[in-house]
Amino acid sequence: MKTLVIIGGSKGIGKAILEKHLDQFKIINISRTSPDITHENLEHHSCDVLKDELPEIDRIDKLVYCPGSINLKPIARLSTDDFREDFEINVIGAVKAIHKYLPTLKQGEHPAVVLFSTVATKLGMPFHSSVAAAKAGVEGLAKSLAAELAPTVRVNAIAPTVTDTDLASKLLRNDKLVDNMKERHPLKKYLDPNEVADMAAFLLSEKAAALSGQVFEMDCGIVNLKI
Repeated sequence: MKTLVIIGGSKGIGKAILEKHLDQFKIINISRTSPDITHENLEHHSCDVLKDELPEIDRIDKLVYCPGSINLKPIARLSTDDFREDFEINVIGAVKAIHKYLPTLKQGEHPAVVLFSTVATKLGMPFHSSVAAAKAGVEGLAKSLAAELAPTVRVNAIAPTVTDTDLASKLLRNDKLVDNMKERHPLKKYLDPNEVADMAAFLLSEKAAALSGQVFEMDCGIVNLKI
């Protein structure tokens, strides 16, 4: 059985990815809190990726790094520490995980990595400067690593629009905000975590064997359509 390591699989998109792969993979989840599910194929390690030593793992075929941030403030209210913290969570944590597990991943079966960006790197939006800057770093990391690690390890990123998770709960906290968010998107919807998990599953699978160094915008039309 192949092994999928998920950093941040206890909630939101990470949990949806975890649940989608439980029957086909051994899942090793690394996060500060444990998922609220149990399964014979699930192994959890409580760990803060930025502060703690990552656990030793003897086989890895797929790696997904999910932690992120939505720190929306005017630039005047964003400190340099805010920018630094967003960069640490989104970029340095991913680099730390890849540093740790790359030698093992290279020995895996059809190894692949999936990282997460945001539509805010392509669509200029007020109050997104810190998260957009950090996620742009994720996209640069994905493209550079894809070139460096080809043909052994494929690396891709997903850039979702607003997704119905705890992280985005402030953006969807009442019916009016929900309706406004849907109306902003040409497809008149925002994302469910399972939709993003489906894309991640595709990119990890051999169906995506020809794809590396790509950033896939799951935008419900907000970046690429004007109607």
